[in-house]
Amino acid sequence: MNPTNLSTATSGAQTNRSAGGSPLSRRALLGGVAAAGVAGLAGCAGDESASISPVSIGDDQACDQCGMIVSDHPGTVGQVHFEDDEPEGGRPAQFCSGTCTYTYRFDAEGEGRTALATFLTDYSAVDQEVFESGGDTMFSSHVESEAFAREPELTVVVRSEVIGAMGPDLVPFSDDGDVEEFTAEYGGEAMAATEVERATLEAL
Repeated sequence: MNPTNLSTATSGAQTNRSAGGSPLSRRALLGGVAAAGVAGLAGCAGDESASISPVSIGDDQACDQCGMIVSDHPGTVGQVHFEDDEPEGGRPAQFCSGTCTYTYRFDAEGEGRTALATFLTDYSAVDQEVFESGGDTMFSSHVESEAFAREPELTVVVRSEVIGAMGPDLVPFSDDGDVEEFTAEYGGEAMAATEVERATLEAL
């Protein structure tokens, strides 16, 4: 693995640290998605959720947890596909942050609902931008279906300097090299996305 340096920007303008103004490409999007897809199918053989695919989040879609418009805010976004498709009305539940994704799912499971698949932004598979706003460091958000990866394929970094729509958040990657690069620059602790618990969110 040879991950490319992350891009950064200041004063609210999104620029590349070394290339003066254009977002830095981390890797070809389709290549990353194809690799993730193969890994997902291999790991989920026989799982009834293996056939579930992520959907793109619409421009006007509100977060099912907090009500904010997902595409209007920076950082990790997520979606959870439930067995009963309720009360979302036949669509997956969709969220403006990693914290909203897990909070909603934990609450729903506590009420007896069954989550079949959870997807989060895979920052190893997108051309991300890093920018500063109000003194905070943020990652761009990505709502297209190709930007998501399954929870078991991801490592999340918690308690880093990068915040999301709801403040401190989980920053997911499918590539271990990207995790190492991110933590070296922004701090935080890495953990498997499947190991996130309520206590994890409370400690952010």
